[in-house]
Amino acid sequence: MKINKFIAVILTTYFTAQAVFPQAAVSAYINEAKSRAKLTQSAKEQLSEEKSSGLLNNAQLAMSSADYLVTPGDIYSLAYAAGTNAIQYTISVDTTYKVRVANLGILDVKGKTFLQFKQQVELLVTKNYPMSGVQFVLVTPANFKVMIKGEVKSTTEKGAWALTRLSNILDEDTLTAYSSTRDVLITSADGQKNKYDLFKSVRLGDQSQDPYLRPGDTIEINRCTKKVQVTGAVERPGIYELFDGENLQALITLYGNGLAPLADTSRIELYRKLDNSKKTADAGQKIYLKTADVENDYPLINYDTVFIASYEELMPIIFIEGAVKGELTEAADSTNSVANTSKLTLTFNNGEDYAFFLRKNKKIFMPESDLKNAYVIRDGESIPMNIEPMLYDATYYSNVQIDPNDTLIIPFKQYFVTVSGAVANPGRYPYIPDRTYDYYVGLAGGFLKEKNTGNSVTITNIAGKKLSKADFITPETNIEAKSNSFLYGFNLIAPVLTTILSIVTTSILVYNQVK
Repeated sequence: MKINKFIAVILTTYFTAQAVFPQAAVSAYINEAKSRAKLTQSAKEQLSEEKSSGLLNNAQLAMSSADYLVTPGDIYSLAYAAGTNAIQYTISVDTTYKVRVANLGILDVKGKTFLQFKQQVELLVTKNYPMSGVQFVLVTPANFKVMIKGEVKSTTEKGAWALTRLSNILDEDTLTAYSSTRDVLITSADGQKNKYDLFKSVRLGDQSQDPYLRPGDTIEINRCTKKVQVTGAVERPGIYELFDGENLQALITLYGNGLAPLADTSRIELYRKLDNSKKTADAGQKIYLKTADVENDYPLINYDTVFIASYEELMPIIFIEGAVKGELTEAADSTNSVANTSKLTLTFNNGEDYAFFLRKNKKIFMPESDLKNAYVIRDGESIPMNIEPMLYDATYYSNVQIDPNDTLIIPFKQYFVTVSGAVANPGRYPYIPDRTYDYYVGLAGGFLKEKNTGNSVTITNIAGKKLSKADFITPETNIEAKSNSFLYGFNLIAPVLTTILSIVTTSILVYNQVK
C-alpha cells in the first residue's frame, strides 16, 4: 500500500511539472507569436525597419544579456509547483518598479538587471516552497520612447528598448551637417544630466560613452564648433570633430592615428575655407606648413582641411600602357577593340633596371600581354625590349636602366577564331574576350539559311574539347556551322539522281525496242 502511494506521488509530481514548466513558457511564446501575426502590413514594415536598425526588442537577447535592466512595461512569466498544485503567474512591471510576486511578497526592482530580478524571485519562491522547481522568464520586453532635440533636422520621438544604445538612434535622417556627436547631453526622467562622446566609444571602445537608453530620456544634440578634415599620409584620413584647444598635433596623432611611414611633414598644405575675421565661406586660402608647425601645434578652425604629403610623391615615375591590369584609357572601347588598353603610373628607385622593376611588378601583366614585342618610348625614340626573360629568368640581368617619365608599351597578343561551314564568309576572325559563338558567326555574315537549320554548330576549342553555345569562346577555337538543311542535301544529290533515272529509262526503252 505504501509503495502504491509513493508511486502515485511520483507520477503526480511528474505530470504536474510537465503541465507547468514547459507549457508556461511555450504558451507565453505562442501567445506572443499570435499577437505578432495580427500586425497590419504597415506595422510589419515598421517592425522590419526596427529590426534592421537594431531597435527591435527580443526576449531571448534580453535574458542572455547581463546588461538588461528591468523596465516598466516588461511582462514576465512565473511558474512553480506548490505541493501538487501547478502555479502559473504573469508579472508586469510599472513605473513604480514595485512588483508583487504571487501572494509571496513585493520586490523593488528599480535599477535591477533581469538576472538580479530572477535571483530575487527564485529565492522568494524557494523560501516558501522548497523544491518547487521555479521557472521565471521574460516574455515581452518593454518598448518606450525617447525625445531627440537640439541640432537635429526636427525634434522627434523614437522608439527604443532597454538594450538600445545612444548610437543606435542617431542616424543621418536625424542629424544635420552641424550636429555634434561628441557633446551629447542626456537628461533622464529624474532630471539627472550626463554628457557623452561617441568618438570615444567608436575609436577607443569606451562603451560607457554609448549608454543604454531608459524610459523618459531626453537627448539633446549640441552644435559642432570645430570640424576638420585630414587627408594624405596619415593612418586614418577622415573628417573629425575637434574640441576647443585641440589643433594640428591632435588632428594628426589622435584623430589621424599618426603619420604614415612615408609622410613628409615638410610639405603640409592647409586649406582654410573660413576667415575668422570675415566669417565668409569664400575666404578660402592655402597655407603651407612645415614640421615645426606640427611641433608647435598650429591652430585650426572650423572647416579647415589639412593635406600631408608623402615622400613617395617625390619618387620618379614610369608610365606603362597597353595589355596591363589598370585603369582603362579614355580611348578604350570594348565594343570594337581586341582588348581594352590600360595605363599605369608607377614609381621606381633611381638607378633601378627594368629586369628588377618588372619582376617586382609582374602581377600587372595578363595572358594577352605580348611580352616579346614590348618597347620603351624615351625622348621620342622607340627602344625594342623583350621582357619575357626579365620576368621568368631570375638570373637574367638587364643593363637598361629606367629613366624618369619612360613609357613602356606592352602590345596585345593577337588571337583568332575560325568560323567555317554554312556561313556567308568563312574565315579567321580576331578573338574578343567574353563573347559567345553568335558573335563570331555574326562577323562571318551569319548562317546561310538554305544550308543551315536551327543555327546548328559544332564548337571545338584548341584542346579538342567540345563547347556548348552558352560557353565563352576561347582563343583559336573552331566554330563549324553545319550544313544540315534537307533541301540543301536533296539539291546536292538531285542532279545525280536525275542522271541515273534518265539512263535507266533510256536503257529500258532501248531494250523494249530491240526485243
